[in-house]
Amino acid sequence: MPDKLIPGPDHPITVEPNPARVVVKAGEKTIADTTRAQVLREASYPPVQYIPLEDVDLAMLSPTAHKTHCPYKGDASYYSLAAVPDGENAVWVYEAPYDAVAPIKGHVAFYPDRVEIEEVG
Repeated sequence: MPDKLIPGPDHPITVEPNPARVVVKAGEKTIADTTRAQVLREASYPPVQYIPLEDVDLAMLSPTAHKTHCPYKGDASYYSLAAVPDGENAVWVYEAPYDAVAPIKGHVAFYPDRVEIEEVG
């Protein structure tokens, strides 16, 4: 089993509900629209919006075989977005995240250089 690390002072991670509405678009197509996003802040990385699957247009997602492992969050699976020119593996999900980031279970995240992610309100 790969290493499992616990967030701490040297690598802090927080997950908090985003009070704003979050809309994810590819051009004019809305991929996700939610008022239930979770914001994951990890060390010095930019914050990541995790969107509940129920608030994502699943018809826009195609599962891929790509997988990655994060020692702080767990194993990630990926989806491609057909509506995006560079949409291969543009979306990821931690289906069984580690306890420290449990609120992101059932949520997906999008690479911000491949889609438009807007906070409204």
